[in-house]
Amino acid sequence: MPTRPWPTIALLVAAPVALNVAFLGLGGVFDYPDVLQQPAPDVLELFRANRFAVVTWFTVLAVAALALAPLAIRIGRLDDSSTMRRAGYLGVAAALVQAIGLLRWPLLVPALADRAATEGPGSPAVHTFELLGSILGTALGETLGYLLTAAWTTLVCLALRRTFPLWFISLGYTCAAMIALGILIPLDLPFTDTANFLGYILWSAWLLLFATLLTTRPQPAAAPA
Repeated sequence: MPTRPWPTIALLVAAPVALNVAFLGLGGVFDYPDVLQQPAPDVLELFRANRFAVVTWFTVLAVAALALAPLAIRIGRLDDSSTMRRAGYLGVAAALVQAIGLLRWPLLVPALADRAATEGPGSPAVHTFELLGSILGTALGETLGYLLTAAWTTLVCLALRRTFPLWFISLGYTCAAMIALGILIPLDLPFTDTANFLGYILWSAWLLLFATLLTTRPQPAAAPA
């Protein structure tokens, strides 16, 4: 008798739950992501004031983002098409770039915040913090992360379109399109940040629905011995 892919189901539940809990935690203690609109010295000062909580939540957020890598590999086992194989590569890449972007906060920012507090707003540490934010944050973790996550979701939907319900596949395409709009955020186009944010909320729901479908859908009959 075939068994359900329980490790895949567990990751489909744990990853979005951890992502959203960490995001809410950062919003409560660090006013994230709105705090990033403040001057860099102010961001570093607020970071120092709430260091332990901010580092903890960013670590949880990075681990949750990194969980997309094993999740993409396990979902890849649901279909043996070339489309799903390409999706697996993109999912692992999306996990890595987003985790790298997020891990700058617990690994690099604490030392920069301490230097800025000692040396003042003109400290080279402030410039380094801004540079890391532009390269590891905006360019890598966000822009490339949005693109890769949207591409992974789209290819998974393409690979599973014949075996999963149309409403589920359509929701996946919608999430991917809204997340992909995040690449336009640096251009300050209206509503792109809101669409991207809502896209990630829908994407989290899509992952949970994915877990539900894997738990409840009929299992294929085992081949006769």
